[in-house]
Amino acid sequence: MAALPARVLFGAAYYHEYQPYERPAERLKTDLGLMADAHVTVIRVGESVWSTWEPDNGRFDLDWLQPVLDGAHERGISVVLGTPTYAVPPWLARQYPEITGERRTGERIGWGARQEVDFTHPAFRFHAERVIRRIVARYAGHPAVIGFQVDNEPGNELLHNHGVFQRFVDHLREKYGDVETLNREWGLVYWSHRLSTWADLWTPDGNAQPQYDVAWREFQARQVTEFIGWQADIVREYAGPGQFVTTCISYTRPAVEDDELSDRLDIASGNPYYDMQDGLLLPDPAPDGHEQQWKTTGVWSLYQTADWMFSSRQAPFLVTETNAGSIGFPWDNRPAYDGQWRQAAWALVGRGARMIEYWHWHTLHFGAETYWGGILPHTGRPGRTYAELARLGAEFETAGALVAGLEPDADITLVYSTPSKWLMQKYPPLAKPDGEPDPAAYHRLFDPFYRGVFEAGRQVRIVHARQLHDPAGEREGLSPEEAVRRHPVLVVPGLYLAADATLDWLAAYARAGGHLVLGPRTGYADQEARARTEPAPGRLTDAAGVSYDEFSNLPGAVPVRSASGGPLRLPEGATATRWADGLTVTDAEVLVGYDHPHFGRWPAVTTRRHGAGRITCVGTVPGRDLARTLAAWLAPAPRHGWRELPAPVTATTGTSADGRRVHIVHNWSWEATGVPAPVHLTDVLDGTSLAAGAALALGPWDVRVLVSADID
Repeated sequence: MAALPARVLFGAAYYHEYQPYERPAERLKTDLGLMADAHVTVIRVGESVWSTWEPDNGRFDLDWLQPVLDGAHERGISVVLGTPTYAVPPWLARQYPEITGERRTGERIGWGARQEVDFTHPAFRFHAERVIRRIVARYAGHPAVIGFQVDNEPGNELLHNHGVFQRFVDHLREKYGDVETLNREWGLVYWSHRLSTWADLWTPDGNAQPQYDVAWREFQARQVTEFIGWQADIVREYAGPGQFVTTCISYTRPAVEDDELSDRLDIASGNPYYDMQDGLLLPDPAPDGHEQQWKTTGVWSLYQTADWMFSSRQAPFLVTETNAGSIGFPWDNRPAYDGQWRQAAWALVGRGARMIEYWHWHTLHFGAETYWGGILPHTGRPGRTYAELARLGAEFETAGALVAGLEPDADITLVYSTPSKWLMQKYPPLAKPDGEPDPAAYHRLFDPFYRGVFEAGRQVRIVHARQLHDPAGEREGLSPEEAVRRHPVLVVPGLYLAADATLDWLAAYARAGGHLVLGPRTGYADQEARARTEPAPGRLTDAAGVSYDEFSNLPGAVPVRSASGGPLRLPEGATATRWADGLTVTDAEVLVGYDHPHFGRWPAVTTRRHGAGRITCVGTVPGRDLARTLAAWLAPAPRHGWRELPAPVTATTGTSADGRRVHIVHNWSWEATGVPAPVHLTDVLDGTSLAAGAALALGPWDVRVLVSADID
């Protein structure tokens, strides 16, 4: 893949074919003129309209997009061309009813939405390949096309179709060899599930065996990865050396393993949707434990989504969709306050975004997303959203190459485990307030650590466990020594599924000089979700100086206190939440204890030197005060250098391609404020200089982009 343009790409998804105007050519000219005036540099087209590309079986209409591409090119606007495989035309569904996806065996998904199809079916693949080849062959050589998006938000369904299940059985046969090995590895003696032949394997609909579920979810994700990779390979047959191939990831889809999926692409892309208005207020008014779904709430969760997108390839990424106007449904209309579009976009750029593309240009007049607001409202006339985004487009133009593909700083690295998340969706260790199982349990363990780092004013890198060390050897990981250099503090909450080799690698990381922080449920089971026979945290007990074999849910918050004379000084009211491991100390320092007549027998947080490094065990889900204090102890000197920031102000930093240091400072509130600059800075957008120690002025809902002369 050739290098992307040397600036942050800025634009929107553009669906000229959806617009109901009597003079479409005039409307196209109007739209492209407005885009040029707003400094738009990229549009995404074509991914949602297979039935427009191919109105009937084998009859193609490919010319309708030509005026859009020609007009964009005339105005210097680049194009990302999409393949339309996620939105199946009715004629294909009618002629091949067998391609319908099944959410349960034999129970077909109804037609009328999108992604209703079994994308593994040969009939679907035949027609998908044909339309992909026709579209890409027609337009790959157009000078406006800089890249391709294959499919759209894949992985929306766990497919139970007969052919999918049979391939699952074949996959197990290849992996385990024979049914006796499978019986042993999955513990199928339990409840008399031993197989006598592969034909005995039951379909997943009523499955209650965790080992089965782990294998089934991994298999489903690999079907999605194969499908996207298959499309990418077809597109690359036509793409030129300067064109990239990506897809558009919605990171909470059930059949997505983003790091593996992105391996088949040239660059990772994602869709960070977020609550606007008071959803971006600091201090954060949202209660603890608010569940983050496809749309997030809270400034911390916006940053977490960006860091998650960076984690897919440990590299800068594209934002293929994000909020333009109100997002969601007719009953949820909350467009941004003035300034919030700039704030969110610069936050994403600060964490590595190389493109900010809004969904979408023109608010739809029909369909399920009629009230999912675009840059232009239903009238098609520029309004407040357009004016705000035009200002942002001008800022990206001014900033140029300096902010394109920033390498974001990190004080603390969090280790993410998609397989552990999948298992906890079906077998969660936590309950909702009503006592029902909580399928968001993995993020209930993971998010408080991330939020604590964010609220302590530190920056986070997220890394997938298999990017550090892959026990299957399918990808190259890092040596423990290299990991210490890149990630001096590793926080590992909820890594329930962990092979012996992974735990040994974590111990070696600490021994080499890293600070390893183990959270609840880490290392309790092996890669097959079998609970280990040794005390937890498994093979790390000696290195950590603690072990446990008893644990408890906490139905309410439990007060915690600092150990006398210890380095962690907790504020009044600090708590442990949701979970308590019964940590037994053999050779470790106690940092935090429970203030409780029963749980007080165990420490909540311990630490121990191990080789040149340290292992800290956090046996609970930390409340906000505990999480914030813990993060400040783990990284006492934040990399960004900004000190004593007011509660509504955040500072993030990164390194540009030429080595200069970029500082992006936000005020997430209605009140103007000022903060002292840590070093001499220059405003990237207006050229003014600020001496070290001078006050940086921040208006309400403001963001400042600054550069220092320091070279990393």
